[in-house]
Amino acid sequence: MTTIGPIDASQTPRFAGPASFARLPRLDQVPRADIVIAGVPFDSGVSYRPGARFGPNHVRESSRLLRPYHPTLDVSPFDIAQVADAGDIAVNPFNIHQAIENIEAAADELTSSGSNLVTIGGDHTIALPLLRSAAATHGPVALVHFDAHLDTWDTYFGAEYTHGTPFRRAVEEGILDTEALTHVGTRGPLYGKKDLDDDRRFGFGIVTASDVYYQGVTEIVDKLRQRVGARPVYVSVDIDVLDPAHAPGTGTPEAGGITSRELLEILRGFRGLNIVGADVVEVAPAYDHAEITGIAAAHVAYDLVSLLALRREETADA
Repeated sequence: MTTIGPIDASQTPRFAGPASFARLPRLDQVPRADIVIAGVPFDSGVSYRPGARFGPNHVRESSRLLRPYHPTLDVSPFDIAQVADAGDIAVNPFNIHQAIENIEAAADELTSSGSNLVTIGGDHTIALPLLRSAAATHGPVALVHFDAHLDTWDTYFGAEYTHGTPFRRAVEEGILDTEALTHVGTRGPLYGKKDLDDDRRFGFGIVTASDVYYQGVTEIVDKLRQRVGARPVYVSVDIDVLDPAHAPGTGTPEAGGITSRELLEILRGFRGLNIVGADVVEVAPAYDHAEITGIAAAHVAYDLVSLLALRREETADA
């Protein structure tokens, strides 16, 4: 299989060259793409600190040091799959309903030829239209949701579409497989016990940050794999799942989170799962320092791309 990979770092220093994700080719530079990376510079759904609209380009800049071979997964993802950066999806920053429609339409177009989509946000509002697009192709999907927060609240100030409500709307719309929904990394105070009661009623299981600490990565991965099974699964990663020590550049930080090592090791345990799409959201560079958050998000996206590339290769060989 012939693919066009990243810019050769032996010819062009990593601090130079194009500002695409991992210095990969743009989508318009390749005849086809197996995996598409797209940014969504949107943060009109945030409830606290704004700035995630600048997340996609920050993650791209932070991805310059990524290299083409993944030793833990023993894969060169850019060799076995054509990966390309589609740039940013243009969304209306003043009309959240139109923005959601724009994102869904763009996701439909980017995956229309069978490509998998990895999206860099932007705030977590964008997960809803991305899930709508995934479900239109695969039917109701399983969900593994990494986040400090549940994001299953009903409304904020009467608004039904915010970064704290996407998964409640997704359950209501029937686009999630309610037999296989899990939050991972949740922590911090809530508005009341009803938040947990509602979440349980929607079908979510919860793996808290404390569970990851006490039970360990291996046990958590086993539980998640059993819950998902062979279902098509969407992986949504809010970078605030990480402790603020590992991800200060985010809009709603909560103390006591998991480490970047734990997050990456859990993701690597998903090898072989039927992952159909993913997002990495809530990177707000104005609060970042030394690209700590951007680098973590870039590595998360790289691992998700590697998992998707492996899955495509395994499926093709089957």
